[in-house]
Amino acid sequence: MDDLSFIIFLYSTMHKIVYTSDQLQLLNRSFLFGDSVWVSFFIRNGQIIMAEESYFFLMASMRKMRLNIPLTYTLEFFQELFQSEVLSNGIPNGIVQLLAYRKQDEKPLAKSETAFFFEVDEMQDVLKIQGHVELDLIKEINVNANLLSNIRLHSPENIYAQIYAKENDLDDVILLNPNKKIARSIFGNLLFLQDNVIKIPKQTEGAYISPLMENFITFIHKNKLGEIEEAEIIAFESQKADEILRISDEKGVHSVSKIRNKTFDNKRFSEMVQKWAESFDPAK
Repeated sequence: MDDLSFIIFLYSTMHKIVYTSDQLQLLNRSFLFGDSVWVSFFIRNGQIIMAEESYFFLMASMRKMRLNIPLTYTLEFFQELFQSEVLSNGIPNGIVQLLAYRKQDEKPLAKSETAFFFEVDEMQDVLKIQGHVELDLIKEINVNANLLSNIRLHSPENIYAQIYAKENDLDDVILLNPNKKIARSIFGNLLFLQDNVIKIPKQTEGAYISPLMENFITFIHKNKLGEIEEAEIIAFESQKADEILRISDEKGVHSVSKIRNKTFDNKRFSEMVQKWAESFDPAK
């Protein structure tokens, strides 16, 4: 990587690193038009976990946005980059939020160059429940259910919903698609546990593709801890669930404690998440 001119920006806090692969233009296309994609990589106990899943999701997201993918953007490139600029800087646990964006240049859009930057949010353990969140339904807006709905892009709906949540003392809100089915929350996907069935909204309903969630539900399925059902879920079904889990590539895993007047337990999901985390630990 010696032939590349990397610039590292360190915030005043030691818990945040912002890193760019290029001289960051003020008037880049991400800033001007939201012409970019976000993807998360996960750091746990000094290791990059789920690297392949995150990398292939990055490649798929860039292709969907018709971003040019440089030949240097290999899995090994990003693994070495995070090793040298995150792990070597003393951050053993956290989420790397990487933004790939189209540069503002004189070339046609299809030929414009791509750059990226990333920031790191440190946390104790991305594979553990970080806490409890309170949700409610938002009806004023909805989210689409198309090719671009499943990847993390600039979303005015998310911005509106975050302000709405703050004004109503909520941590997050449930977003519906135009057919009034549950799509996702602002920050991630929702899993609804009732009896032994875990329902998750279909990606065709507007749910995010999430390497973190896909790894979790694969673990649940392989170990027969529950029955996974991708479904079209109406809003009322959220009130019928025994437990609800929110999995966010951006913020990690949280249990839902309350929606409107109903409170939820988190015992069974907590047990599942603990076993999932233990599956990543070295054999004792």
